[in-house]
Amino acid sequence: MFAEMRTGSNFLEANLNALHGVSCLGELFNPFFIGKKDQTEMFGVTLAQRESDPMALIAAARAATGGMVGFRWFHDHDPRVFDAVMADTRCAKIVLTRNPVESYVSLKIAQATGQWKLTNPKNLKQAKARFDSVEFEAHLDAVQGFQVRLLNALQTSGQTAFYLDYEDIQDLAVLNGLAAFLRVDARLDAVDQSLTVQNPEPLADKVTNPAAMEQALARLDRFNLSRTPNFEPRRTAGIPGFIASREVPLLFMPLRGGPEARVVDWLEAFGGLERDFVQKSLRQWKRAHAGHRSFTVLRHPVDRAWAAFKDAQGSGLGPEQRNILSRVHGVAFPKQGYASVEEERAAFVAFLRFLKRNIAGQTGFRTPAAWASQTALTQGFALFNGPDAVLREDRLPEGLSWLCAEVGVAMPPLRAAEPSGVEAVLDASVEDAAREAYQRDYMGFGFGPRGHAA
Repeated sequence: MFAEMRTGSNFLEANLNALHGVSCLGELFNPFFIGKKDQTEMFGVTLAQRESDPMALIAAARAATGGMVGFRWFHDHDPRVFDAVMADTRCAKIVLTRNPVESYVSLKIAQATGQWKLTNPKNLKQAKARFDSVEFEAHLDAVQGFQVRLLNALQTSGQTAFYLDYEDIQDLAVLNGLAAFLRVDARLDAVDQSLTVQNPEPLADKVTNPAAMEQALARLDRFNLSRTPNFEPRRTAGIPGFIASREVPLLFMPLRGGPEARVVDWLEAFGGLERDFVQKSLRQWKRAHAGHRSFTVLRHPVDRAWAAFKDAQGSGLGPEQRNILSRVHGVAFPKQGYASVEEERAAFVAFLRFLKRNIAGQTGFRTPAAWASQTALTQGFALFNGPDAVLREDRLPEGLSWLCAEVGVAMPPLRAAEPSGVEAVLDASVEDAAREAYQRDYMGFGFGPRGHAA
């Protein structure tokens, strides 16, 4: 059972245990106990033994109980168990959720009273919670982040789960539907009443600062309306393209379409270069260069797109591809060059609009690294190791000087950047089209307008 604290998991477990042939054994993989609070051994398996081999506990539980055996697993329980359970298609998955505001407030009350479940209403301990917006947002991020991970694991393995909300667990028909999902013959005649709802009052009555809670919740984008949909292909780490100095502990992780040649020339001034890495040789270089620093260099999206546009005019694309760009996407590539700045600007804007569709997976063209978003490329780096430093082309001398100070070497000369020519075509239409094409880069890296020609 995948659940979280204060989602009704104790209540659902009690009803599962009321089904003949089903045993739900509590939080078997809670970091601090086994099964229930203060219990440090179960079925002959100690905490230390569970830490060494978590699957041994599941095997012991199966051997001891027989029938269908299960347990509750929260997002902060042993991650090795999550991977093993998701890989086992014979294991039925139950997902129990609750309104995260309700679960957060219930958690705060339980922490204040020390009462985590209630079997006799006479023993009810009452308290009000103080809603802390920062703490709640962290709680929400953790819960939603795990739900996304869980859903993705189910999808990629071709499995499904039985989903219940907090309100469902007192519905007899739903509980018997769960029994059918588990493929057990037993059915419940009534909902187990051994546990009592602890705080049935309206949410606003359970907190000491309801106005502050309402104000904090109003700030949240509950339906993720501000999210930028992302259909861009994921990138690999790109290790073969990494370039390292043979003499000093500096590793350059180029973003294609950026100032690669300029940085490589600068790096070569230290001595020889090492290229064509694979994971093994890159690890060997890192071991041999203690205190190493890795870095990449961001380029403004307008400049990257312009470099890709000029490359497409030359040898970067074959004649058939240029023909498709021209006929289907309206990107003009005149054989004799552009007759005017206005004509070239129009072609560049058309190319930017094509890039927007291409990055979103809406064209038949692959998305090469030279015009992929820098967000996707840097996320690809993280599959191996992200860079220590993310520098920016417009502040490259300062950034490289800082890196040299980090590793204790003198700063070699850096040749001046060559004018790209994009300034001639810059106007609001170019800026707007670039921002549309590279929304994730503008938002994620804080790029502002490239600037306009005088």
